[in-house]
Amino acid sequence: MSADPNRVILTGENPFIRLSETDGGPLTTNASFWRIILCPAGPGHVLYLKSELTENRWRIYSDNIAMARWLQGTVQGMLNPEIADIAIPVVEAEFEKSGDPHYFWTEEVIGREDELTLTWYQLGDPLLIHSTPGDDGRRYGVSTLLLPALGSRLMRNGVEAAGRPWPREREGRPFSTCALAFSESWTEPR
Repeated sequence: MSADPNRVILTGENPFIRLSETDGGPLTTNASFWRIILCPAGPGHVLYLKSELTENRWRIYSDNIAMARWLQGTVQGMLNPEIADIAIPVVEAEFEKSGDPHYFWTEEVIGREDELTLTWYQLGDPLLIHSTPGDDGRRYGVSTLLLPALGSRLMRNGVEAAGRPWPREREGRPFSTCALAFSESWTEPR
């Protein structure tokens, strides 16, 4: 066993929900949730959300605005350049989690005007993914444990988002458009 030679820039969790009305159709909901344990801007939580429930505009909820902005300028901005726009306001929010990743997982986000719940269920076998900076032309590398979710639901103020998750394959194994991403660490070259 050897140490990764790259610099670790963050570690935490990054579950996501990507819903659409039809398989391969346009996303009706795109949610990227982060629980950061360690990064240069400190620990915290952030939800980046675009859905018909947000009038198809990006909304950001966080308990650490510095961390949310840092992610926009680094990993999250690389994963989805639309989110790199720091003109998107950040709503202060509180975060709670519940569940057992063998069966289901729920994240609650409570802002001054919004209450959101993100739930993953019908969880499949975990996949351990590892890439290094430069793989697939990406600036960052990642090591993560992904649990595909064939069932997923996002609600905002009691209204459920349209669309559903769709089965996929990743590395020849069953996957989904929604997944829990635990023990996630991102790296960059030293």
